[in-house]
Amino acid sequence: MKHQHQSDGVAGNGNGNGNGNGKNGNGSYTAGQWKKRIQEDPNLFYKIAPAPRPDESGAVQDSADVELVANIDFPTRYGSFMLYGFLERSSGLEHTAVVKGDVRGVEHCPVRVHSECHTGDIWGSLRCDCREQLEFALRYLGSAENGVIVYMRQEGRGIGLLNKLKAYRLQDLGLDTVEANHALGYPAEARDYRVTAAILNILGVTSVELMSNNPDKIEKLSSDGVRVVGRIPVVISPTEHNRFYLDTKKAKMGHLY
Repeated sequence: MKHQHQSDGVAGNGNGNGNGNGKNGNGSYTAGQWKKRIQEDPNLFYKIAPAPRPDESGAVQDSADVELVANIDFPTRYGSFMLYGFLERSSGLEHTAVVKGDVRGVEHCPVRVHSECHTGDIWGSLRCDCREQLEFALRYLGSAENGVIVYMRQEGRGIGLLNKLKAYRLQDLGLDTVEANHALGYPAEARDYRVTAAILNILGVTSVELMSNNPDKIEKLSSDGVRVVGRIPVVISPTEHNRFYLDTKKAKMGHLY
């Protein structure tokens, strides 16, 4: 994959002259003219397009499987960020990253790698603490100079949404979260972070302080080439609904609480 260089913004600060709202003199374009511009301008969907980052040998570190598709200004209730969209070509999965400030070349960059949780992030489930962890990370980034949250489409610790619902049913019948995964024929932890590593590389992050309680995540990211130089604990108070789940992750999966 070839990365395009910065198109119309000042790198990293989100204060460029983008026209994502159809204004700035371009609102009178017809649909046909927009289509022609899209075809002719490969940088159109990049407000900030990272340049490739060389490794020690001078070669470009890259993943042919991961493509930066677009990035935009992204105001939220937690602060103003940039939102990057990535395509994992082999699977067709679409991942995103929320970025605060300029993270290219940043050491000790605060990073949260958050795996999709439909039940928690969308519906506010109390069976887990996923939404609370995501909101913790967003608040942290909102008050930080720079940082990244990578949102990975790895539902249910990598087993998928419908299998996670099956695992929940088995937990209702008395199994814990690890036993339920095993009963379905899956490992307790099935996530893979190679795509995450490629995304962080495209963003140009040099080393990370990881917002996580999960030692498996730290180990896998490190083995995939991410320099994890510190950990930011994500402290969430348990509830009556998720206390047993969190206790199981601590006792059987080594999570750090």
